[in-house]
Amino acid sequence: MNTVDTHVPRLAPTAGQLALAEALARGEARAAEGIRKVPASVYTDPAHWQREKAALFDRLPQVIAPSALLPEPGMAVPHDGTGRPLLITRDGEGKAHIFLNVCRHRGTRLVEGNEVCKAKRLVCPYHAWTYSVDGRLLALPRPETFPGLDKANMPLIELPSCEAGGMIWFSPVEGADFSDALTLGEDFAAFGTADHVLFRRKTHEVAGNWKLIMDAFLESYHVTRLHAKTIGPFFKDGATSGDMVGPHQRSAVGRLEEMESVDLTDMAALRRVVTFAYQLLPATIVIPSPDYLNIMVLMPQSECRTLVEDFMLIPEAPATDKARDHWERSWALLDGGVFASEDFRAAELGQQGLSTGAVPEITLGTLEGGIHRFHETVEEAMRAVN
Repeated sequence: MNTVDTHVPRLAPTAGQLALAEALARGEARAAEGIRKVPASVYTDPAHWQREKAALFDRLPQVIAPSALLPEPGMAVPHDGTGRPLLITRDGEGKAHIFLNVCRHRGTRLVEGNEVCKAKRLVCPYHAWTYSVDGRLLALPRPETFPGLDKANMPLIELPSCEAGGMIWFSPVEGADFSDALTLGEDFAAFGTADHVLFRRKTHEVAGNWKLIMDAFLESYHVTRLHAKTIGPFFKDGATSGDMVGPHQRSAVGRLEEMESVDLTDMAALRRVVTFAYQLLPATIVIPSPDYLNIMVLMPQSECRTLVEDFMLIPEAPATDKARDHWERSWALLDGGVFASEDFRAAELGQQGLSTGAVPEITLGTLEGGIHRFHETVEEAMRAVN
């Protein structure tokens, strides 16, 4: 996990981030009290997944992408992973929007594919109805054949959204409360996320329940074991602290022997000895490494299939081949190695095992309390609508 020199201004951690780091430095590792159990059926039962979908993914505000996906005004990208045809845009004033990717004329998909495009206008391929990236209907062929149609009343359907700290959130329903997004935005701003650039993005298809993937980022018990040949040697077993930001978990894993001489109020120095992780309800994971960030957006497709879009953000675009090679190695280590070959593979193997019925419930030790808290949070969200 080497670093390169970057021209990053001095950033300070938020009060919450600093509190976790100081707890680690004092040796106050987080541990649950006693063994906990979680029913295996929450990973394997299709009916349970449908209830989760209705309560979480069809209702709650959620991260859809980092701001760096659309770095300039006049950009758009289709997004189908949530089960809805969405279109993320950044208008001419720099504001992000989330629209349904549906022409108001005959319901045709407005923009195809999954790549970011630069466009001030969005033209429907069917009848060439033309929209701006802020959603306004600008023009249509043969307007005289639509007598009385007021273009102002035919904009793209927009969903509630919020951009904070370099993250774009959206809500599937009206009346969304984005207060948690704004609070967490302060944490992400402390990492400089809003000023980062996108280096790579990749979507993985994982043959496992979405919570099995989340579980891997809710405990450090596996780090020195599953990741023994990759990042495991960088961490001390069991040295972790954590807290809650609303329904979202924030955790930190530290290298205690290196913390004594570090100024914990300097975020760059802090990130060299403490790895933070964020598990955002319903299903986003943010991992700030010493000099870059990985943002993983989980998009469950069924009880046993999950799409994971992994974004790697870096402080600035690589200016030399040496810098590009450094980031390529970092991307290969995390996305292809730690995540795909280890964490995601472990989720797939766990899904296979739990689906046999051999293990009616999973057993969680005192270093895995974050998993139990997450499942409690999911259950609370489900009870709120049932």
